[in-house]
Amino acid sequence: MTQVTFEFFARVFVFTNFTKVISMDLHMNKIVIYILTISFLLFSCSEKKKTPRVEDNNFSSNLLKGATGEELIKTHCYACHSPISPSHDAIIAPPMAAVKMRYSRIYATKDEFVDAVVSWTMDPKPEKSLMRGAVDKFKQMPKQEFKEDDMRKIATFIFDNKLQAPEWFAAHEKEMHATRGGMGQGTP
Repeated sequence: MTQVTFEFFARVFVFTNFTKVISMDLHMNKIVIYILTISFLLFSCSEKKKTPRVEDNNFSSNLLKGATGEELIKTHCYACHSPISPSHDAIIAPPMAAVKMRYSRIYATKDEFVDAVVSWTMDPKPEKSLMRGAVDKFKQMPKQEFKEDDMRKIATFIFDNKLQAPEWFAAHEKEMHATRGGMGQGTP
């Protein structure tokens, strides 16, 4: 019984001292909150360098200033034009390898190819599309806020390099062009 009594009195003692500390702390807390509020107001009004926001037109380009075409395609394009999608039904835009294949059929020279890709991406409109089947399936590509210089780097990288294609792409391409002559039915 003495053990229980001791524990009871120890808890009462701790509780009463704790409430005294809390009442003193409330006064101190008010002072600390007041000081923090004044400090925040003073320092938040000082001149600071503007940080880029998502609304800024050049936000993504500023983050990758001086980036290569490969870096830009990975950060700007592959989110939608994925080279590793598990199936044709799991993508939201045609793979970039399909885009290259289609544009290469029409534009044989590097300059023509780059100009055409840049023209499309800077102002994507259904009537300008070479991939009408892709537009029917995925809908119109939304207008992006790309710098033209960045798009030229991307288009040049696409033209100059063999792009990774999803595993299913070759079979899909063969099926579409062997049975229907291509879904796009756009210009040759």
